[in-house]
Amino acid sequence: MTTPENDKQQEVNEKLSKDLKGTAKSLRSFLRELLDIRSDTDRDSTIEAVKKDIPFKGHNAWILIFSIFVASIGLNVSSTAVIIGAMLISPLMGPIVGIGLSVAINDIDTLRRSLINLGVMVGLSVVTAFLYFWISPLTGSNAELEARTYPTILDVLVAIFGGLALIVAKTKKGTIASVIFGVAIATALMPPLCTVGYGLAEGNLSDAGGALYLFSINATFIALSTFVVAKLLGFPLVKYANSKRRKRIAQLASVIAIIVMVPSVYLFYNMLQESYFRQDARKFVEEELMVYNESFLQKNSTILDFDSGNDPKIEVSFLGKEIPSSVINLWREKMKRYNNLNGTSLIILQNENTESFDQLQYMQEFKRRDSINLLNKDERIAFLEQRLSKLSRYENKQIPFASISKEAKINYEGLQSFSYASKLVSTFDKVDTIPEFNVSWIKEISAGEKQRNEAKLKEWLAYKLNLDTLVVQSAN
Repeated sequence: MTTPENDKQQEVNEKLSKDLKGTAKSLRSFLRELLDIRSDTDRDSTIEAVKKDIPFKGHNAWILIFSIFVASIGLNVSSTAVIIGAMLISPLMGPIVGIGLSVAINDIDTLRRSLINLGVMVGLSVVTAFLYFWISPLTGSNAELEARTYPTILDVLVAIFGGLALIVAKTKKGTIASVIFGVAIATALMPPLCTVGYGLAEGNLSDAGGALYLFSINATFIALSTFVVAKLLGFPLVKYANSKRRKRIAQLASVIAIIVMVPSVYLFYNMLQESYFRQDARKFVEEELMVYNESFLQKNSTILDFDSGNDPKIEVSFLGKEIPSSVINLWREKMKRYNNLNGTSLIILQNENTESFDQLQYMQEFKRRDSINLLNKDERIAFLEQRLSKLSRYENKQIPFASISKEAKINYEGLQSFSYASKLVSTFDKVDTIPEFNVSWIKEISAGEKQRNEAKLKEWLAYKLNLDTLVVQSAN
């Protein structure tokens, strides 16, 4: 039996349910209208426009040559504004978009023309850039050229989203020219080709190969983006009278799509892994190595080599006092805490023990200038005498106390203080010098543990310093 209150509550619930359904329906309708591009897509005009941009001859060829010269000059003088201007006037996108669209619609003739024109475009661009850098009086690399010698995960992402923006803009009724210009700048196809020419002109095949790799990555993902959008928008397949030929071409287009997509996915994954590696490697260097106060890390000399994940390395250089092997081993253990540094080798490059870091810096500057004759005779004698005095004092020291105390602190966590003195002991027949170490421990350590630690410490010091006799005493 229902009551009036229950009936009223049921009516409220039903009304609320209807309102929610209406709101959800309105929201779906709004999002569909906001994001839908099918209704405003002109497929036939898009195909015609893409085919029109494929050929490289006549005006397009000369525009490409001149834009390559402009881009090469911009790279040569490290002018970002000039490089952007060159990218705006360059007709590089046509064949690349043509490859992606032709594979999507099974148009083998357009695919053939796109590949041929892409080859012509690359060859003409590289030759033009090579000639410029070969005759240019301005030589030497710079930041703009070096930035185009190796692709990163960001280059891949820019190529993917730039390619998607390009083909979406082309499919709209009344092509959005500003988007096409923006994509030309963002994807930066021209600077890598100019850098290939620079590498060949300088005989640097490594830079040339890296720049060509960057161009290939950009071109591949732009073509792949075009292929995906054309398929999603349902571009009509090219019809062939011969059914066998139609089937064969469809199979060929599918094979080409797989050939492009599979390596692209692998490259994307590999670059993503390298990006994670570099992120963790930089974090490890800053958090673990740079905080070591006994020596100075040369940050600009740090090398992070991912090597496709086969044998990743972190190579760092230190100046100042020699870093004990125990500290280096501790760093290697800490490196295992970083998920993306598993299997990474840590290589520490350091100078031999130096008594004074300031003196070491002076010597390095001295070596950089490449001549001791910069000093006069008296200054050279004074400098060499000072250096000899420091080396003599160092040789007379029986124990490298600084490094030993550092290692002792690492090996024994409860160690609070550590001191050393040479104790003279006389038997009235002869006088011996006995090394004496005084240690103190934190209060939390029990008496038994202190005794065991002191015995181990004495054994370790005897082995480390090659001593037959020594004394270890506890201050607490």
